[in-house]
Amino acid sequence: MPGMSTPLIRTAVPADASGVLAFWRVAAEGTSITDDEAGVARLIATDPGSLLLAERDGELVGTVIAGFDGWRCHLYRLAVHPGARRQGVSRVLLDAAEERFRELGGRRGDAMVLERNERAHHAWRAAGYAPEPHWRRWTKPLRRG
Repeated sequence: MPGMSTPLIRTAVPADASGVLAFWRVAAEGTSITDDEAGVARLIATDPGSLLLAERDGELVGTVIAGFDGWRCHLYRLAVHPGARRQGVSRVLLDAAEERFRELGGRRGDAMVLERNERAHHAWRAAGYAPEPHWRRWTKPLRRG
């Protein structure tokens, strides 16, 4: 990993999809049913500006999805390369995500954080986020065919 300079934040473009997926296999905790090029491309097409990338010297060191549906601000896939952790990458990504939300009129960010990922809990708490014990995520896979 390059040195500890502040990473450059940019939005992903369709050509980034395969690189982002490869990065998540190294840096992200867990996988998703949307972890394919079509899913990433759909995200970028549907909500341009939502997939934020942190780069140092042209190398991907972090990601976050900052999705806004017009009502709520959702944060997913905060991932930092193992060699770049504890260097402020997640803080820079979250600052950019929160700025995006403010510009879009968002009022509160909510984050998807795996319960078993203790390292992530520390990062989210350090950024000012806290779990809301009265909420639980409910899901249903929407499979075709």
